[in-house]
Amino acid sequence: MGSVWTATANIRSFPVLERDLHVDVLIIGGGMAGVLTAYMLEQAGVDYVLCEAETLADGTTKNTTAKITSQHGFVYEKLIREFGVKKAGLYLRANEEAIGAYRTLCETIDCDFEQADSFVYTLDDEKKLDREMSALRRLGFPAERLDVLDLPFDVAGAIRFPDQAQFHPLRFLAKIAENLHVFEHTRVRELKKIKTGIAAVTSGGTVTANRVVVATHFPFINKHGAYFIKQYQHRSYVIALENAPKLDGMYLDNDEEGLSFRNYRDLLFIGGGSHRTGRKGGGYAELKDVAELYFNKVTVKYAWAAQDCMTLDAVPYIGRYSSGTEDMYVATGFNKWGMTGSMVSAGLLRDLLTGRENPYEAVFSPSRTVLRPSLFSNAFEAVLGLLTPTAPRCPHLGCALRWNNEEHTWDCPCHGSRFREDGKLIDNPATGDLKGAAK
Repeated sequence: MGSVWTATANIRSFPVLERDLHVDVLIIGGGMAGVLTAYMLEQAGVDYVLCEAETLADGTTKNTTAKITSQHGFVYEKLIREFGVKKAGLYLRANEEAIGAYRTLCETIDCDFEQADSFVYTLDDEKKLDREMSALRRLGFPAERLDVLDLPFDVAGAIRFPDQAQFHPLRFLAKIAENLHVFEHTRVRELKKIKTGIAAVTSGGTVTANRVVVATHFPFINKHGAYFIKQYQHRSYVIALENAPKLDGMYLDNDEEGLSFRNYRDLLFIGGGSHRTGRKGGGYAELKDVAELYFNKVTVKYAWAAQDCMTLDAVPYIGRYSSGTEDMYVATGFNKWGMTGSMVSAGLLRDLLTGRENPYEAVFSPSRTVLRPSLFSNAFEAVLGLLTPTAPRCPHLGCALRWNNEEHTWDCPCHGSRFREDGKLIDNPATGDLKGAAK
């Protein structure tokens, strides 16, 4: 069916690059992170251009649930434990400032922006909820514990974040992108270091840049940064229901495979059915069962799936691509929180590119340690995919692809690349189509 956002927004088209050019900053990727970065560089007077392989917002951005919140599950207890109170507080502050930045921009943009409280609940783990509340008190955040929610089932408890927000992401993006320097249908095929900077060879010309920002969802350059080891991709599903009740706020189960709920106009979104890309999960069937169980006489108006990059420690990678690449930058690993993550990325990258100090640089540094427990499970999945003796193989790093019968795609369980049945690339980090992929 496609998302409600694509059905109810129009984004202007941009030209294809058909010549060589030189700029100070090249941004690769036209999702929310890339467009916001371009917007902030435009405001700062930086010479830049953005190249998008297809069209703006054609990837993950169009499939978001568009919640703008600093409540990213029960994450703050974990952040304090792994990074300390100071860095956990900076993470919270960065995301709260992102909400404020959206609020300011949306004052003059017709994008259904509205303030809403956010709730993360648990069905059975009150101890985890208590630890999260304790962490938020240490950070001085005005969260509230609740035992009853505006949901059609009982919960063990929940935490409320006040003054969060939700909006129509594509109407917002369409407005801020109107006057930006963008080339669509311009895929960057190769990056080469040259004397005068970095040469990006595209399908229509070469862009020579002093600095490059990779905002392609999953970074596609394998020889730097080891992103193929330190993150993986996760799929989740959304159905939008007509004739469903209006809920007061945005709701999320803290369990990775739990449900989420939020309204948009007269629709109710139910999200869930999650699984690692290339594995099996509940999918749309699970969500339709939930709708039938809790809501009477509803109709599925829209249905879509999202794919998100997940990091080893629940914090995005934003900053220099690697310690050995001074002129390359990256924004990735938003852990299902791409709206605030994109705004945090844009502000941090703007400051790095213009020589300003930014208090969040160390928090989101892509060069921080990868020695986390999830590293070993992630590496195991990659090794298993490499050793599985089946075809077809992913052109990214050669992992065995798995057939997704529900969505009729070939999916990579190692790094999340996806291909249509005819082999056309859907999701990166692969950069080209799949050969000989007939089912």
